[in-house]
Amino acid sequence: MRVAHISSHDTFGGAARAALRLHKGLQAAGIDSTMLVHEKSSDDQSVLGPVSNIAKGIAHFRTSIDHIPKLFYPNRKPTTYHFQWLPDYLIRKIKALKPHIVHLHWICRGFVNIRSLARIEQPMVWTLHDMWPFTGGCHFAGKCERYIQVCGECPQLASKRKRDLSWWTWQRKAKQWHDLNLKLAAPSRWMKRCAQQSSLFNTAPIDVIPYGINNSRFSPRDRAAARKLIGLTRNKKLILFGAVNATSDKRKGFDFLLPALRQIAASETGNQTECVVFGASKPSAPTDFGLKTTYLGPLHDELSLSLVYRASDVFVAPSREDNLPNTIMEALSCGLPCVAFNVGGIPEMIEHKISGYIADPFDTETLAKGIAWVLEKEPRWRILSTAARKKAEDEYDIKTVTKRYTDLYQSVLGDRKF
Repeated sequence: MRVAHISSHDTFGGAARAALRLHKGLQAAGIDSTMLVHEKSSDDQSVLGPVSNIAKGIAHFRTSIDHIPKLFYPNRKPTTYHFQWLPDYLIRKIKALKPHIVHLHWICRGFVNIRSLARIEQPMVWTLHDMWPFTGGCHFAGKCERYIQVCGECPQLASKRKRDLSWWTWQRKAKQWHDLNLKLAAPSRWMKRCAQQSSLFNTAPIDVIPYGINNSRFSPRDRAAARKLIGLTRNKKLILFGAVNATSDKRKGFDFLLPALRQIAASETGNQTECVVFGASKPSAPTDFGLKTTYLGPLHDELSLSLVYRASDVFVAPSREDNLPNTIMEALSCGLPCVAFNVGGIPEMIEHKISGYIADPFDTETLAKGIAWVLEKEPRWRILSTAARKKAEDEYDIKTVTKRYTDLYQSVLGDRKF
């Protein structure tokens, strides 16, 4: 069986990392797997992307050009939004690979034109890393439910017109995708429910298959040793926060973390607690959390990430909206209890007061209460840590996830043997 994964990136962002982990998991299981990307960051020979400086320059140029339609909406919100209108060379590249299955992942940033999907001859599987496949361009809809019917008057574009660019993008999808040979996979039950509500995918079959993780690479280790390697304080409780563009992506909830940490700082345990942030470098005018804060900057390799999780006492993910965050999965695999809001697919990952704490959405007082509750008692922390690790082993092990995807591929291919 030959599988071709189509992804805008191979290591940048949670969707890319999830796709790459599945790709490597398939290879380890003996599947002929290749990854085709718009922008390549790794040195993996089985990941195919622009190699020459000219090709890389064209890819960056396409990403910039794809955003031009947004300029017609000067009052738009600073959210991730894509129209995917540029011509591409996807079909030619897929034909060269001769796959039996084409597995779509996150395909934006000027990579894949909407109409190209209708020209793919092979059966397709599409992992719904976010909501873009069934919206008029946004990746997370927030409170907007226009994707349930027809997009238009898009709040993220600050548009009052029914036939705006979100409507145009939705119409292109509806026209081109009505008869695709496609099977969908949602990483969370929450994402499946969203897709089933949408006008584009309300009749499509959807399997729930979570992301996978290498539980050997991400595993519990001695906290003191990890802190020594990274250079972190050894005698304090460490609160960890991190994501791609951790402090600038509003969806990740950095602004909710601030008041929560200030409440921790004002409590009796404040002088025994510090904060660690990865995914962002220390700004020129850093935010005053009331706690000593160490900024580790972007971390792209899994060894560094695993060390940071092992060194910490609690991971906080105060997202406004999220699917199945890799960061929470990585933390759980390292035996790190997690605290987050009850949004998206997150409560499917964190079992309240079993492997962490689920706070009321956007209530910073209960977020602070959850952090304090996890840190209060070492015996309780050990129980939470054990449960976190068990959750990762039972549900997110890459071998288990790989097997579920190979079964899905085979169901799509029917009786064909390879």
